[in-house]
Amino acid sequence: MSSPWIAAAIAVFAWWVSTGAILYAVHRADDQGAKARRGIVLLTAPVALIGFLMVRGSLEPMTVGNVYLSFFGALMVWGWIELSFLTGYVTGPNRKPLSPNGSRFLQAFKAVAFHEIMLLAGLLTMIAISAQAENRIGMACFLILFIARIMAKLNLFFGVPRINTEFIPSGLIHLTTYFRQGPITFAFPVAITILTAVLAVCAERLMNAQSDVTVVGFGLLTALTALALLEHWLMVVPLPDAKLWRWLLPSSPAIPEEESKTHGF
Repeated sequence: MSSPWIAAAIAVFAWWVSTGAILYAVHRADDQGAKARRGIVLLTAPVALIGFLMVRGSLEPMTVGNVYLSFFGALMVWGWIELSFLTGYVTGPNRKPLSPNGSRFLQAFKAVAFHEIMLLAGLLTMIAISAQAENRIGMACFLILFIARIMAKLNLFFGVPRINTEFIPSGLIHLTTYFRQGPITFAFPVAITILTAVLAVCAERLMNAQSDVTVVGFGLLTALTALALLEHWLMVVPLPDAKLWRWLLPSSPAIPEEESKTHGF
């Protein structure tokens, strides 16, 4: 378990499984209505608490086992926050489509404000419990996901060539009116530069690692950052990544061919 390749494979597998599980739960609840969407969020709330406890309990000592525990704890917290958003339970005060009257940015922010606050609260909690500890892998994991998510949302707002709404549940359909499909803007190279820099730092630390703990920790973070970078490139590069999870979900109406080629978040 101390091989960087095993750590990277575990990170990729965890990303794929957790994304699929969240999408499956959201779409199953979506088929059953608002009560089911609210219920799945409340019933799974202990997952976030357990995740925080896993991060807190793995701060000391710095062992390979604690590195994995911290990483998975952070993913559990992040996953529950994403679940609460995708169900439409925690979004923002604005639940209406874009109006031609008023600031587009302000309307868009109000549409996701509560979710952003929850993500920030999660990050600050991770920092508060981990900043002075030896094992900060969980905090770093959450920070990478936070940066990638903010960059992705900004790119969807300012404009990217490929946007897929295939996996967006009914409670979030109004958010598609805030997306802009078109040529890339300044937001894309900024996001790519930031994520590439983070990837370079993680990879450099991995290559110069002197212990199994460091190898595993930066193996996980390098793979996670690479996935975040890949997700951004998929806003431009026409690859059918949706097939990774489409087979998990209930059958849905056919979508136009052009739309099915795009990437979504």
